[in-house]
Amino acid sequence: MTAAPQQWAEPEQTPPVTLTPETVRQHIDGIAAFIGGAANVVMQLSHPPVGYGVVESTVDSGKASLHPVKRLRTTLTYLAVAWMGDDEDRAAYREAVNGSHRPVHSEPGAAVKYNAFDPNLQLWVAACLYWGVDDLYTRMRGPMEPALAEEFYRYSARLGTTLQMRPEMWPADRAAFQRYWDENIAKRTIDDTVRDYFNEMIDLKWLSPVPRLLFARVHRFGVTALLPQHLRDQMGMTWTAGDERRFTMLLRSVSAVWTRMPTIIRAAPLNTCLSYMRLQRRLGRPLV
Repeated sequence: MTAAPQQWAEPEQTPPVTLTPETVRQHIDGIAAFIGGAANVVMQLSHPPVGYGVVESTVDSGKASLHPVKRLRTTLTYLAVAWMGDDEDRAAYREAVNGSHRPVHSEPGAAVKYNAFDPNLQLWVAACLYWGVDDLYTRMRGPMEPALAEEFYRYSARLGTTLQMRPEMWPADRAAFQRYWDENIAKRTIDDTVRDYFNEMIDLKWLSPVPRLLFARVHRFGVTALLPQHLRDQMGMTWTAGDERRFTMLLRSVSAVWTRMPTIIRAAPLNTCLSYMRLQRRLGRPLV
């Protein structure tokens, strides 16, 4: 008697992952903007044309040193619009940001040349933002499932294309991005001018005495934790294995609470910033 041929089950196919402005909210931790925001600014501005563009900017209404709360709100709103906004939101906010960026360019003969409309500089800023979010997501939740990680990476091109970065400039996949990141972060440097700016920001010198007294020390601790070692060295920061353990425990404690929250809370304050921007647009008020 001949045995029936063995039937092999078809291998399971992983369904493709597609993110939209609605579904991406499930993977956004708004608290990460507060935990990692300042360290991310250091990485962005360690590229001299970006750093000098900010430090030398003549647009007083957008200076963090003069209007720290407003600057934080506009930055969070940009992240919210780039990730969770629809095409109309992105077009409106692009126009508003362009208005602020128009005067931001170096003067003839400047030692450091920059222009806020340079798509290569926008690529670097977008790369820093994506890297920071991915780093904190992994620290707080563990790594994303591979298909989701690739889709989230692809979707995050919006961090640059919401302005002038062309889609084809975004590295093709996460492996290509890692090569771009490793090559470029190693080149970043911090000179005295930008270091002074960073120290004022890190030590909350732009805030009133009470929040400065309460939060400056822990703020510096968090910034130091999230910087690459060569940038810590250039900032004169020290970091020990004990510091790393304390920071890891802190993030795990935050994550244990935060990741159990409903999506609407986990996405805050980005979803709130997006709603506020839409209200301002309907009322015809300035967006930045």
